[in-house]
Amino acid sequence: MSVKIIQERLESYKCASAQAEELALREITQEVALAALSRTDFYKAAAFQGGTCLRIFYSLNRFSEDLDFMLKQPDSGFNLDTYLKNMAVEFEAYGYKLEVTDRSRADDTAKKAFLKDDSLGKVLQLSHLKIDRSSRKIRIKIEVDTNPPRGSGFESKFLDFPLAFSVTVQDQPSLFAGKVHALLCREYTKGRDWYDLLWYTSRKTPINFDFLAAALKQTGPWRDQAAAVDNKWCTEQLKQKIRSVDWDKARADVRPFINPRELDSLALWGREFFLDRLENYSNR
Repeated sequence: MSVKIIQERLESYKCASAQAEELALREITQEVALAALSRTDFYKAAAFQGGTCLRIFYSLNRFSEDLDFMLKQPDSGFNLDTYLKNMAVEFEAYGYKLEVTDRSRADDTAKKAFLKDDSLGKVLQLSHLKIDRSSRKIRIKIEVDTNPPRGSGFESKFLDFPLAFSVTVQDQPSLFAGKVHALLCREYTKGRDWYDLLWYTSRKTPINFDFLAAALKQTGPWRDQAAAVDNKWCTEQLKQKIRSVDWDKARADVRPFINPRELDSLALWGREFFLDRLENYSNR
């Protein structure tokens, strides 16, 4: 194991800009982190979820920032510390000098840590970040939900970089349910959520309504309510949300994370477009 593996992986991206190179380095680091966790018992207790999971294992065509996980069963005593120490050792084998900051508190439901590295750019042959690469710092947040909603589905997925390993992930219907929860409950506009909605609806991905109902009952405007969550309910709630979105903010949020070839499609983003896509999905 050496920095050569990271160099070869970076070259495979064929980056055409500094932004693309920075996104590629972050994604490579995410994959190394997933591999490091696979060398422990982490995936016996936890499952990968969120946008980065969708990107790496289900071919979502946008980049993502964080590594989000959920425990398979609630455990208020879960501790990230041992896993973070093992991760730092693993990263060193690939040329990283990792700075790990555990931001978790004993009473936090979501355990959080940050991985930072500003050394890798100094040993790689970079094509676009050369001018200021000494100040570039890869930064990734790790978050583990220790009190997840019930009802999620799971499956095993495999990667062969930086070595062959398996990861327990949420299945697509459960991931979609989590995304619908975010769309309905997030208190600010996040364009990446709406990009993901288009991805799910274009593939006619079903929603895990049991998981969504449990998540809505746990957090958000429907907390402690017994909402009758089904396709009709979701469609109506999403329509209301679409009518209230600031689409300029949504486009601005997602723009740095997508392929330049997709930028022109953002001109379509607006109330009529998303209502049409949602209606098309609902009538599947």
